[in-house]
Amino acid sequence: MLKAWFAIPLWQRVIGALVLGVVTGLAWGPGAESIKFIGDLFIAAIKMLVVPLIFFSLVSGVAAVGDVRKLGAVGGRALLFFFVTGAISVAIGLALGTFLHPGTGLSIPLPENYTAAAEAFAWRDMVLRFVPENVVNVMSTDDILPLITFTILFGVGILIAGDDGLPMIRAMNSGAVVMEKVTMLVMELTPFGVFALIAWVAGTFGLDALIPLAKLVGLNYLGCGLLLALVYPSIIRIFTKLPVADFYRGILDAMAVSYSTASSNATIPVTLRCAQRNLGVSTSVSSFVVSLGATVNMNGTAMYLGLVSLFGAQAFGITLGLEQYLLIAITGTLGAIGTAGVPGAGLIMMGLVLGAAGIPLETIALVAGINHIMDMMRTMTNVTGDATVTVATAHMMGEIDVEEYVSADDV
Repeated sequence: MLKAWFAIPLWQRVIGALVLGVVTGLAWGPGAESIKFIGDLFIAAIKMLVVPLIFFSLVSGVAAVGDVRKLGAVGGRALLFFFVTGAISVAIGLALGTFLHPGTGLSIPLPENYTAAAEAFAWRDMVLRFVPENVVNVMSTDDILPLITFTILFGVGILIAGDDGLPMIRAMNSGAVVMEKVTMLVMELTPFGVFALIAWVAGTFGLDALIPLAKLVGLNYLGCGLLLALVYPSIIRIFTKLPVADFYRGILDAMAVSYSTASSNATIPVTLRCAQRNLGVSTSVSSFVVSLGATVNMNGTAMYLGLVSLFGAQAFGITLGLEQYLLIAITGTLGAIGTAGVPGAGLIMMGLVLGAAGIPLETIALVAGINHIMDMMRTMTNVTGDATVTVATAHMMGEIDVEEYVSADDV
């Protein structure tokens, strides 16, 4: 029985649980709230992962940059592209959420233990929030911003330490791998959590409550589509002046694999092959930028984190101020950097952004059932972004064979 259960791909089990939960909730009605505790258990397990996953993944991502002095122009240009496109991506998600209101219509009551975000504060207070007074205390609370500051500084310190920091790099990389495995274990609870929570939503709020979720899926695809159709082509045109159509023909295989697997890491070999054989990027540049991008360049995820934050705020009737928008933009960009390139990891990083902006983490429960549908598109967007930055960086460094790029023979 168990063997047959695990033989079914997780995303199929989640979709099945989503459908069964809707049917159960509509048939059971308000009584479905009695099984909500199963979903609460799932949310508690996700909360458990946030701090260690952020710490190990983000430190590992910073350490993956290598010796900053040796990276030179290639690393600097690639990282600049990654950060700028990440910021643009989260801004697109915030814009879609602000103007199209995906969470309007749910009207879900706030959790009993909910603590409202701080009132408007001066920019000096906001800056001070980034510096932890006590790292241990920060790790035991939901205040993620100072944790990010310490984590990045810790990663930079490892790089500066040089050879003395190598054992710590191995430890952080091992910790990141272990947390990925723990995340996958927790993700096995997803079908049960989704079933209970969707049954509760459908039973308590009726069929109309599912419309905002469908709208969220549509906006996720729209946001990723804007990145694919506008942002990435603009980078290719401005920084390389090469044909955009040839770029997409060359990267098509990687886009297909990433969409079907929903894993940036699993797509790395295909992305490398496309970059080198189809797009004419040198082995040295493609190997470095693609591998780094799979760790720190998650544009689709950044867009998604901004969009879902607005969805959650609207669903719970929370009004966000400028400060919260800035926090979402900052943590969304940094959270995407710390997101592991495995299916479902974006769901964990959502806790970082929601917690920083004062939005209930129960938002995760609302989107868990539809996450994989959105994750497939986000991953394809992430991988395409890696290839875009790889081509732009290689062209700026003179490390690309233009004739091979414009040729369709190898595609």
